[in-house]
This record gives sequence, structure tokens and C-alpha cells, in this order.
Amino acid sequence: MKLNFTKMHGLGNDFIVIDGVTKHIELSAEQIQQLADRKFGIGFDQLLLVEPPLDPEQDFRYRIFNADGYEVEQCGNGARCFALFVLNKGLAHKSLINVETINGHIQLQITDNKQVTVNMGPPDFIPAHVPFITEQESSQYVLTVDNKEHNGSQEDISFSVVSVGNPHAVITVSDIDTAPVQSIGPALESHKRFPKRVNVGFMEVVNKNHIKLRVYERGAGETLACGTGACAAVAAGVNLCVLESPVTVDLRGGQLNIEYQGGNSPILMTGPAVTVFEGTTTL
Repeated sequence: MKLNFTKMHGLGNDFIVIDGVTKHIELSAEQIQQLADRKFGIGFDQLLLVEPPLDPEQDFRYRIFNADGYEVEQCGNGARCFALFVLNKGLAHKSLINVETINGHIQLQITDNKQVTVNMGPPDFIPAHVPFITEQESSQYVLTVDNKEHNGSQEDISFSVVSVGNPHAVITVSDIDTAPVQSIGPALESHKRFPKRVNVGFMEVVNKNHIKLRVYERGAGETLACGTGACAAVAAGVNLCVLESPVTVDLRGGQLNIEYQGGNSPILMTGPAVTVFEGTTTL
């Protein structure tokens, strides 16, 4: 089977995007893992599949598969690449695109300078919706996890939880460069209190309108950028009254601009999307 794909990235968070509108595409978890391998395959953080919508009021269906082959609910950097892909491929003929995902609907606006604004809808802080197992709702929670960087010693971690279409835990740190991303990230990602696992963000607050962020993504490890992670971090910071909209988010791969006024208002994420190359592979 020959598979046509487009390699894209949003701030270094890289994808292959596949047209499932003009041709029906079915890939197994094993096939996605092979494609994601950076030595023996194409290499990517996520595979994005464009499909016809199930809801006739939407323009497309947006499906996301992590490098481990499992489908996930949302990817903000991928959403911007999705928008540019359908426009460049002639699948869409307008700059405002309505898209359905597993967890609801998002709206994509392509600007004249090829920046894309994604309306992610409002964040959800209800633990059961993340999902996160806890006895009562709070702005912050504490879990004890093993820190492999300190001989497996246990450490209490304080964090916020929020869903922005997918689950996030946000930890505030004093220095992003020394944050324990590679130890606390996987320990929290697979903690039993997160039954569907979780993306883990490490946020350094520079000032009320500026943060630095690293994200350990569920099923992919640390990536150069995470759009939903940026949205979740800003939502958590506004909820804790340490941030005010708009917020510039510095990620390892570049900058995103996030607007969130608090409460039930929507999160607006603006940033670039880049096409790297077109390719064909055989499965």
C-alpha cells in the first residue's frame, strides 16, 4: 500500500498529515509506530488524519495519533498544520474552518500572513472531565511520585489539572532549564490517578503576560512545542491569578500567543504552521 503524506511542523512539534477525504485510510497502531520511527521510518511526534465530518455542520473531522500509535483527543500545534494543509491541498476554500474532534468542535482561522488562530473553546477544570481521580475539586493538587533523578526518592509535586480537549497537569517551576521534565514528566504522565494518562507541563512565570514552558507529552515524550500545553498552562495561570491575557508562551521551538480572559471564555491560540516536504511511502 502506497501512502502519500505531508511532513509539517508547528514550532518544531512535527507531524505527518494524511488526506483521508479523497481516499479512505486505515492504519494500525503498529503501522503508525513504524512510520514514527526516526531511524527506520519517517519520524514524527503525531500523525494527523483529515477525514470527512460525521457532523454535516462541520467542514472536516480531525484525528490525531501519537507516535506510540494510540489515538488522542486534541493537538493544538497539529490543528494549525491541519488548517494550512486543507487550504494548500484545495480541500478547503475559505479561511475560517470548522472542525470536529473526538471531544467536540474547534474553529481554525487562517490569517493573511499564514498564521493560524485556533479557537479551542473554554478550558475545563472539573477533575472528572480531565479525567483526574480526587475527592474534591481544587485549584491545585499534590501527588507523591518517584524522582528517578534522585535515586528513586519520592517527591511531593503540586500541580493544576485542566482539560483543553485533552488532559493536562501544569507544574509551576522557578527555572525551566533545570525543571525535572525527564523524571517527573513520565512519573506523573502514567500515575494511576490519571486513568487516561496526562500531558505534563512545566511552567516558569516570567511576568503576568509571559511564561516559559516545557511539556512532556503523553505517548510522545518531551517535544519542542505543545499547543494544547501552552493553552493549558495559560488557563491554569489565569485561574491561579498569576497570569493575565494575552500571554506570550516561549517554547523550545518558538513562541505562541494565547488569549484567555478566564471563566467560561474560550482560549485563542495563535502561531505558525510550516510545510516541510511532500512524500510517499510504502506500507
